[in-house]
Amino acid sequence: MHVLIVEDNPDIIANLYGFLEPLGYTLDVARNGNAGVACATGSCHDAIVLDLSLPGMDGMEVCRTLRREYQLTTPILMLTARDTVHDKLAGFEAGADDYLVKPYSLPELDARLKALVRRSRNEHVQAVLTFGELRLDAGIGRATRAGQPLDLTPTGYKILSALMRAAPRLMTREEIEREVWGDNPPESDALRTHIHTLRRVLDKPFPQPLLLTLPGTGYRLAAPDET
Repeated sequence: MHVLIVEDNPDIIANLYGFLEPLGYTLDVARNGNAGVACATGSCHDAIVLDLSLPGMDGMEVCRTLRREYQLTTPILMLTARDTVHDKLAGFEAGADDYLVKPYSLPELDARLKALVRRSRNEHVQAVLTFGELRLDAGIGRATRAGQPLDLTPTGYKILSALMRAAPRLMTREEIEREVWGDNPPESDALRTHIHTLRRVLDKPFPQPLLLTLPGTGYRLAAPDET
């Protein structure tokens, strides 16, 4: 699980790394609100652990910015010492998915993160994703381009779904591999083969390519104004 920690307290950061990394988590850290927004919108994460008391932009404003300005749907778990009902309601109104009051149990944090990610992935199953002339109905497992059905492999479907959720942002190879294979990607260069197959289905029958490659880095979908 890939988690972004937005926290300025070095002791708390060290505790989170010490507990979560041995459980298999991949962690990124941002130490202020502005850095948190940049990191959250510049990379794919399964969840965000967000402290409220941050230098500069506080956690509440970070949450509102991610939800309203960037339309980010990544689950957000707020950490705070504020424990009144009013504080919790304000956090949920800002866009938080869960709220954990300090001091908290690290095993409980782990359990809440896993529950948030499970719920988030279930929501994706029901979602209809659209981007330009692409449409992916996860409820029935069907994808189309300009109304024409796309005959995708199961892995191609997962890759296209990930690219559509991120679009038009570039996804690194590592991000796509994590989306498709979780924490156990294949050792071979399987992703390149699956991208080749996806491109043949997605782009070959159409005049304009949608699946773009940044050599050595990753892939993205072309925005409608690029086609």
